[in-house]
Amino acid sequence: MYLFSRLKVGFLLVLVTAVAIVSTWTATALSQRPIAHAASTLPVEKGFTFSMVSSPGISACLPHAQGRVTIKRRSENDEMRVSVEDLAPNTGYDLFVIEIPNKPFGISWYQSDLQTNHEGDGSVTVRGIFNVETFSVSQGGPTTTFSPTHQYHLGLWFDDPQVPFDLGCEPGKTSPVITPFNGEQHAGIQVLNTSNFPDNAGPLSHVPA
Repeated sequence: MYLFSRLKVGFLLVLVTAVAIVSTWTATALSQRPIAHAASTLPVEKGFTFSMVSSPGISACLPHAQGRVTIKRRSENDEMRVSVEDLAPNTGYDLFVIEIPNKPFGISWYQSDLQTNHEGDGSVTVRGIFNVETFSVSQGGPTTTFSPTHQYHLGLWFDDPQVPFDLGCEPGKTSPVITPFNGEQHAGIQVLNTSNFPDNAGPLSHVPA
């Protein structure tokens, strides 16, 4: 009986020691495992979608004209996709980031061309800074000087001034209206903008940096 008790105690000591060793090894292994930071589980992009609406007078000649914009944050900049529907078919347009949506538009930044298909639909994707930090500045030079100025709105212009004139978008005019909103500074009138947002709080101001 005495011998059996000693064997039992010895067995329990061995079992306890083995459990302690395994526990220590497991804790060490877990402590050395790389930690998955919370940021790595977050999506690389965060999207913000909004509409573009008809510019003044456009509903008379293109009653269903509309646009949709999605801005997604990338690692170093933003991706902006602009899609339009029911514009003039097979027509070129010019996209700008602007200070205010309607005349006189303020500081404006040429972004891209956009071409519609035979149904008047089209899209374009551009990369840049299209968020709450979007701004322009001129500290001096041969032309002008201005302090840092945010541009939170978008505008889309007819590339060819003859197109809106022929569509009847400029009633009472005897010749096409010429604006500087393309690469040659010889564009037509604005067709879509983001006047569905306040002048001082355009859609880009809602996109985090």
